[in-house]
Amino acid sequence: MDDELNALRRSRMRWNTPLSEAHAELLLDRLALGAGHHLVDLGCGWGELLLRAAARTPGLRATGVDTDATGLDRGRAAAGDRDVEFVEADAATWDLPAERAFCVGAAHIFGSTKAALEGLARVVPSGRLLYGDGFWAAPPNPAAEEIFGPDTLTLPDLVDAAGAAGWSVLHLSTADQLEWDDFESTSRAGWAEWVAAHPADPRAPAVREWLDRRLREYVRDYRGVLGFTYLVLGR
Repeated sequence: MDDELNALRRSRMRWNTPLSEAHAELLLDRLALGAGHHLVDLGCGWGELLLRAAARTPGLRATGVDTDATGLDRGRAAAGDRDVEFVEADAATWDLPAERAFCVGAAHIFGSTKAALEGLARVVPSGRLLYGDGFWAAPPNPAAEEIFGPDTLTLPDLVDAAGAAGWSVLHLSTADQLEWDDFESTSRAGWAEWVAAHPADPRAPAVREWLDRRLREYVRDYRGVLGFTYLVLGR
């Protein structure tokens, strides 16, 4: 898809993860952010949660890192006068230490959950990390396994992996079904609105095919099967 459609696809999403406003506030509370802290968001996308953290924490220095230029431009436009920097770089190779970090739905940039938890321990040698990742909440069918890959863990195995990487679990919560349904619906909404307004556009058939496939996969293959956990981890 071209840049116009890539920007539209996530335009109705608050953030690219199954998360409510109230749940987000809880997670930011658990991070114990303070003036003088440096918070880095690895795989930030457009950095909405990073922007919320900066808005509620005077004196916080915030950096978002991603390779998605479209998402970074959206974040910069939303930042206003907040002390938030968006950097186009490979988050997996980021090596500047910070007191606080986010890595939400971005373990794949490190290669796997275990590799992400180990790599993030080098970014936060002492402090707190908000780590968000998918896990099998129920045994997957072959289609779900193919979509999400062989490295997806169960929640107990994910918690064990955090411990093996030297992290202590300070907070654990999971996305509920309403958060998941809202996430999936808003992930389709931008393109659904576009294709309804441009039915004769030559790009419309491919967009319709994606929308149909995404909904079909969700309701048939991974709704209620793939969970998503938010861990606030400390070192």
